[in-house]
Amino acid sequence: MDAFILLGSFILLILLRMPVAYALGLSALIGAWWIDIPLHAVMIQVAGGVNKFSLLAIPFFVLAGAIMAEGGMSRRLVAFAGVLVGFVRGGLSLVNIMASTFFGAISGSSLADTASVGSVLIPEMEKKGYPREFSTAVTVSGSVQALLTPPSHNSVLYSLAAGGTVSIASLFIAGIGPGLLLSAVMMGMCLFFAKKRSYPKGEVIPLRQALKICVEALWGLMTMVIILGGILSGVFTATESASVAVVWAFFVTMFIYRDYKWRELPKLMHRTVRTLSIVMILIAFAGSFGYIMTLMQIPSKITTLFLTLSDNRYVILMCINFMLLALGTLMDMAPLILILTPILLPVITGLGIDPVHFGMIMLVNLGIGLITPPVGAVLFVGAAIGKVSIETTVKALLPFYVALFLVLMAVTYIPAISLWLPSVLL
Repeated sequence: MDAFILLGSFILLILLRMPVAYALGLSALIGAWWIDIPLHAVMIQVAGGVNKFSLLAIPFFVLAGAIMAEGGMSRRLVAFAGVLVGFVRGGLSLVNIMASTFFGAISGSSLADTASVGSVLIPEMEKKGYPREFSTAVTVSGSVQALLTPPSHNSVLYSLAAGGTVSIASLFIAGIGPGLLLSAVMMGMCLFFAKKRSYPKGEVIPLRQALKICVEALWGLMTMVIILGGILSGVFTATESASVAVVWAFFVTMFIYRDYKWRELPKLMHRTVRTLSIVMILIAFAGSFGYIMTLMQIPSKITTLFLTLSDNRYVILMCINFMLLALGTLMDMAPLILILTPILLPVITGLGIDPVHFGMIMLVNLGIGLITPPVGAVLFVGAAIGKVSIETTVKALLPFYVALFLVLMAVTYIPAISLWLPSVLL
């Protein structure tokens, strides 16, 4: 009955179209009242939910990504990817995926990835003879890898939701393998369609121009080197690397590229703070919700339920995958990570599955949800930028959904894809 009151009130508030963050907080208060816990204990958990040093990584990485996105980095990365793969048949679609890979390793956000790369490449691909719906589908599906590769904001959220028992550095390094696998599979799909549909070849860029493009892109790509190199060398922590990334992004944007106007900086800061305020409120209320769930012993009850279904870890992982895929289509990624991680972590640790590995499984699942209707935020942004209807975009995405599901199965059942690099580098 306790679980029904807490989860039922949350679902009811969501159905009444209350924002997820406030639904979490109010349902936590209802649950506390039901089990006769003082309401001020919930408020203490709300404050404690955001009083963590590791959380500073989120605002800094978001700000660094915003500075680079609006400072001309996406255009330079597209040009750099064009030098590498733009000359083959279907080259612009490969450029799209590769540019998403580069930019995702700077922004850590699928939404920023889709908006930045899509605004540059979707019109260009259409001009070169690619169908607009295909261009949009490539942009949207390719952006999923930004959730996996460092500096993924969602990896920080998963570490937080896991109670700090999973290091952010381990999750960052673990995301490189799945992220590169996803990009490789997407590029394979693009090559297949390019040959089947006779998409055009790109032009070989002259050496002098190619060198200039590479040098310009190198300044932005150094952000990845600073983040990963600093963490792996022990010079700074994952959280400290975020602040260093902001300083570097600001220096490159304002003093090297100089495409961005100083008078625009206050507006950029305002947009970033608005975005972060939503995220931090969500984290605060999710902390109180998780606290009440723990008092009601909901995680242990869920663990028992899964173990009664089967004692085979592979079967349980498949059940969890289907559950995450379904929920990912109905709710945004961040609240699902904060809600489900405390529930599912005891299940997977009881089965002997590494929490870092499970973090990658969760991120891939929920990343697919971001590009799937009815509430796929990245899908909506991509369709809006591509000026294509949601229905047309989803139809073009169908073969990419199949490819993404195969990547999910590989990440789920081949732990080495996620765990080999952390075991070598950390």
